[in-house]
Amino acid sequence: MAENNPHLPPEPGYETGDVNVWAVGKFAIALIAIVALSLGLLVGLFKYFQTRDQVKPVVETQNPNQLFPEPRLQRTPIPDLKTVHAEEDRILNGYGWVDPQRGVVRIPIDVAIDVLARKGLPSRPEAPRQ
Repeated sequence: MAENNPHLPPEPGYETGDVNVWAVGKFAIALIAIVALSLGLLVGLFKYFQTRDQVKPVVETQNPNQLFPEPRLQRTPIPDLKTVHAEEDRILNGYGWVDPQRGVVRIPIDVAIDVLARKGLPSRPEAPRQ
């Protein structure tokens, strides 16, 4: 529209107004206040939960097995796992009877791999192709 009116000065091609500093300042002050209020509330909530945890009575005289029904967690999971692994290793690396009446025995896994490598896997004859 300024091009049509010869009495108006030509536009410079850039924004001539400044940023409203007061509005930006009010926004910054409000943001800082909200962050400070949030931090204060979080610290207060943290202190509240800390005092609530300290007030709870600790029951040390009762047997934990009487407090919780089955199934219960293991008391010593790492030693139990080591025992299971030791038993598995004993079975995998030792000789033993599986079924004495039928003559089925268990051999160490390394020996079984060697025997299988020498003999090969059992296979069926190939079907005739049509």
